[in-house]
Amino acid sequence: MTSPRILLAEDDDVMRSYLARALERAGYAVVSVDRGTAALPLIEAEHFDLLLTDIVMPEMDGIELAQKAGEVAPNLRVMFITGFAAVTLKAGHAMPNARVLSKPFHLRDLVLEVDRLFEGGQATLRP
Repeated sequence: MTSPRILLAEDDDVMRSYLARALERAGYAVVSVDRGTAALPLIEAEHFDLLLTDIVMPEMDGIELAQKAGEVAPNLRVMFITGFAAVTLKAGHAMPNARVLSKPFHLRDLVLEVDRLFEGGQATLRP
C-alpha cells in the first residue's frame, strides 16, 4: 500500500518546513507549496489524499483553495491550520466536513490528527 499523499499549502517558510518534515517522518508523502494559487494546479494534475492548508495566505486563502479543490477532487480530505480563532469559525461554516487545527500546536498533535483522518482506510469525510 502506498503512503497517503498530502498537499501542504503554508505561506510561512519555517512552518511549512517543520510540518512537511514531521509528516514525512510519520510516513506520509508530502508536496508543499507556499500559497493556494500554487496548490490548485497540482490538485488538478495529481492525486492527493489530503489538503493541509493554512487559512490566512496571500493571493488565495485556504478556504477558497479548499472550495475550489473540492470542485476538482471531491474526495480530497481537507484539514485547515490557523492561528486566528475568528477564522476557525469561518472555516467551520464554509467547509463543515473539514478538520481545523489551531496554532500553536505540537507536531505530534498534527501527526495524530492526520493519522485519525486515514484510520478508516479510504473513507472520506464528505458524505
